[in-house]
Amino acid sequence: MKFTLITFVLSTLIYYSSPKNRIIEKESFKLKTEDSLYIKSKFPIKMGSVSEAYFEEKKSKIDSFYNKFINSPYYSGGFIVVKNGRILFEDYRGYSNTKTGEKITSTTPIHLASVSKVLTSTAILRLVQQDNLMLDQKVIDWLPSFPYKNTTIRTLLNHRSGLQHYANFPGLLKKRWDRRKVLSNQDVFNLLVQNKFRLVTPHDTHFDYCNTNYIILALIIEKATGLSYRRAMNELIFKPLGMENSFVFNYDTDRETASKSYRGNTIFPWDQFDNLYGDKNIYSTPRDLAKFDLGTYSSDFIRPELLEEAYYGYSSAKVKKPIKDYGLGMRMRFLPPNGEKMIYHNGWWHGNNTSFVPVRKDTVTVVCLGNKYSNRPYATLSMVSSIFYKKKTEIEKPLPVETECQE
Repeated sequence: MKFTLITFVLSTLIYYSSPKNRIIEKESFKLKTEDSLYIKSKFPIKMGSVSEAYFEEKKSKIDSFYNKFINSPYYSGGFIVVKNGRILFEDYRGYSNTKTGEKITSTTPIHLASVSKVLTSTAILRLVQQDNLMLDQKVIDWLPSFPYKNTTIRTLLNHRSGLQHYANFPGLLKKRWDRRKVLSNQDVFNLLVQNKFRLVTPHDTHFDYCNTNYIILALIIEKATGLSYRRAMNELIFKPLGMENSFVFNYDTDRETASKSYRGNTIFPWDQFDNLYGDKNIYSTPRDLAKFDLGTYSSDFIRPELLEEAYYGYSSAKVKKPIKDYGLGMRMRFLPPNGEKMIYHNGWWHGNNTSFVPVRKDTVTVVCLGNKYSNRPYATLSMVSSIFYKKKTEIEKPLPVETECQE
């Protein structure tokens, strides 16, 4: 038995030191390195490979556009373009915290600002898919004391509820407003119940972009799941899709560790709206948002008919030549001359400027996240329009360098 054991040990040592095995290890490392050029979906999706000709052509154009219109000494953030899971272009620059010298990398979560609405709306659609709630269900079915009896989940999602913007509450309440109080979602809800503010527009008659809508949607998610919004987003979105660097900001515990936002070299201070979620306060990365977009191509994650609801323009159907519109958590532009629809969502909060553009017809994802106040991230819309839709429409014009913040 002693002889057998010695033989086994020697055989094992010889095997692992053999040239053949070293080659296998080297090949494994090579595969792992090459794998970093791809974003993988945790859901089954069928997408073709990206030809080298396509890769080189698009990469060259993206590189040229990025360096001309987005990259700048004053830009800080992350940028990615992904086709069928393959990364066509990726760049990270600047700092998540200038005091500590912490640089932005592919794993640095940045405040998504209103791009958070895309994820909140998808969580709602996932709950509809699970027969947990219905799009045309009244809000009072979930939150009985809500004072606007006609408001539905759909009209919260597409900003046709007519609710007052919570940023206008101080002006509406005047001397009764406490500027020192850091508001929670429940506080916003309670203020609506207590004051019954008049609607800005009658219910479901006009589009009026309003963050209050998504505050209420986050409360509905909590009621429907029995979980905090933070945990519900993890269970419905982040965990299933493998978004390992995404989280919902916790005002009490994350202020020191979360990436900062800047105007020039000055950190934006926290204010009384920084504890609100649903409309904002999700932190994520370009790669994680690419994983999210890839997931939307799988019916196991979200059914196609629900996505159609999200990408439907609720105002443009009544307009002969629409220019822009809003679906369920998704903006859209109709590009001339034939009105081809481009979907996207931008965000702005403090020094965070963000853009998420899924190009469905090309199975491409474009993400630009910035944490230093600038409208340069919004140039992604013009880039997508010219490179992927082949239109010369200038959607957003970047600021000249001399006008950017240089504190």
